[in-house]
Amino acid sequence: MELKIIKTGNFKLDGGAMFGVVPRSMWSKLNPPDENNLCTWSMNSLLVIQDKRVILIDTGMGDKQDDKFRSHFYPHGDDNLLSSLSAHGVGIDEVTDVILTHLHFDHCGGAVYRDDLGKHHPQFPKAKYWTHSKHWDWAMHPNDREKASFLKENFEVLASENQLSFLDLENFDLSSVTFDFVQGHTEQLSVVNIDYRGQEVIFASDLMPSSYHIPMPYVMGYDIRPLDTLKEKEKLYQRVLKNQSILFFQHDPVYQAGRLKLDDRNRVVIDYRADLSEFIS
Repeated sequence: MELKIIKTGNFKLDGGAMFGVVPRSMWSKLNPPDENNLCTWSMNSLLVIQDKRVILIDTGMGDKQDDKFRSHFYPHGDDNLLSSLSAHGVGIDEVTDVILTHLHFDHCGGAVYRDDLGKHHPQFPKAKYWTHSKHWDWAMHPNDREKASFLKENFEVLASENQLSFLDLENFDLSSVTFDFVQGHTEQLSVVNIDYRGQEVIFASDLMPSSYHIPMPYVMGYDIRPLDTLKEKEKLYQRVLKNQSILFFQHDPVYQAGRLKLDDRNRVVIDYRADLSEFIS
């Protein structure tokens, strides 16, 4: 197996929304906001290559949204999905599977592109796109709280082009990649567990968006069921501590990965790295 970081760029989100009930006086020391209270976050994806499978986990925001949309989120950086894949020698026709942990725009926007005539197409023409069936229904019939995050132009065409598959209904058929499903952030978000040469790497998506969210109360204001998130974080910690798993931080602007440990007061603390390769090399 090979694991590759796919950098799809950065964007900005309101610090209060990202840290929920935690006071600004505390979270601002972790990720300092700008004059508009916006913090910079990464949108890192992960590429898994094994047994002739080229598996992309999440796709970032993409670039097909209009200027008004972009003015809310300030996408920036030198990296984008296709250039990052190309840097690793991977073309769009070589991707066999795209796992969309959930269908919020910053996780699936790059799954679809818009041509010069304004028509939408799957970005990876030979890939199966995977999500959870209940999450798909949730995104197709969004509630008012999440409606602005579910943009159907990012995923609707996947069904009409017959490239959509459901992780809970079909066999992903690769024993080294397994899934858990959580519902605190959104309905049936997919957590991806990767057995990398005997080490477990967990792509927790927005259950654990950054190293800053390790303390238990640090739960995003975006979460639809924050009390469930607390229970899911506790269960995740038990697994990570037991297996010495590596957590991959999708939105952390500095650190890509970390391991958890208990300090001398039995509190969960993190040993983090700026580059995932420092853990898996």
